[in-house]
Amino acid sequence: MTRKSFGWALICCASTLALSPQAAAQTVVGDISVSCAEDPACVNRMHPEIPMIAEAELGEPITFITRDAFDLKLDPDVSSIAKAKPREGIGVAHALTGPVHIRGAKAGDVLAVTIEALKPAEVGWTDVTDFGFAGDQFATEERFIVWRLNEDYAESDALPGVRIPYASFPGVVTTLPDEKLQAEILERENQLMAAGGSVLPPDPTEAKPAELCGPEGSKPMECLRTAPPRENGGNMDIRYLTTGTTLYLPCLIDGCGLTVGDFHYAQGDGEVSGTAIEMGGELTVTTRLVDNPPDLSRGPHLEGPATALGIPSTRFYAVTGFPLKEEGTVPANLAYLDSPKIAGLRNMSGDIHLAARNALAAMIDYIMSEYGYDRPQAYMIASVAVDMRIAQLVDVPNLGVTAVLPLDIFVEGD
Repeated sequence: MTRKSFGWALICCASTLALSPQAAAQTVVGDISVSCAEDPACVNRMHPEIPMIAEAELGEPITFITRDAFDLKLDPDVSSIAKAKPREGIGVAHALTGPVHIRGAKAGDVLAVTIEALKPAEVGWTDVTDFGFAGDQFATEERFIVWRLNEDYAESDALPGVRIPYASFPGVVTTLPDEKLQAEILERENQLMAAGGSVLPPDPTEAKPAELCGPEGSKPMECLRTAPPRENGGNMDIRYLTTGTTLYLPCLIDGCGLTVGDFHYAQGDGEVSGTAIEMGGELTVTTRLVDNPPDLSRGPHLEGPATALGIPSTRFYAVTGFPLKEEGTVPANLAYLDSPKIAGLRNMSGDIHLAARNALAAMIDYIMSEYGYDRPQAYMIASVAVDMRIAQLVDVPNLGVTAVLPLDIFVEGD
């Protein structure tokens, strides 16, 4: 995808365009003709002092032109599959576009962000690494594949017989944290890391903006990584946040600092391999302030049409999982607790992570046996198409997770 394909010329990284005498102005942010490192509107860290690159009025359309999360340049006609992602390191992720100052929005407000449209790029990708959910169990080998995208479906030469319907959404929508939240996040994540928990701590490698977050920046060890979502939004990866839905975010600093990225062409609930069909694209949103706002202290809220909750298929196959394990084993996510009790148990009480592992294992086995794909292929299919859903949380000790596979994605022989 080129800038020309978007139908307008960009001046630097942000501009305000008059669409017609009757239409409202529109703010356009981002320049994908250059790399994230060269684009002033590309950031990959969170901090209250990140400068805002553009301004927009409440109610005014804002179009974010965004590269994929890792800023990759891919051609499916040249290569559809590789042993690993054609890029070393993860410092650039996520390559986001923003922040945008929302005029009239003040610290303490709640900002409603409505997804008006998302135009996909022409190329996407998915990979398997040990970063994915239960990667120690399912990422038996690394794999990277490239997809051809249009506004109807995605196909990859590396997954013959699979066609994924278009169901795009932004993985990351966020406002900037204030100093108080920034300090709280650093404190609690450092505490968890010291206890052996899984954390991505601040890292100045490839950080943007470099003058604040990079190796020579003023606060390199205070800038937050964008992998986990937090109270101000971020990498929530909610596939229901599609066109027509509205996300409610806390405005923690004046102007909010609205930032987006990590667009997904399609994703199953859970994004289990660690990636969906990753892509760049063009996202248009509008904003407003919320009267009598909801309490967002536990995390953002969203609302939209119920059709966004469905699966893109007329038929499905589902498997279930419960928190059961072999005696003598310790699930990888609990190893850091160093509990002497866990290994001796065969049944964990109310462990949703273990139940999800077991449901995913059953689904991967089903895809392999029923359709003939190998394990990495089945893992990627699960990541982009299978919904990991909570069945019930009350039937202790065995709460349940259901993995739902839309069968219409398999098209070979049609």
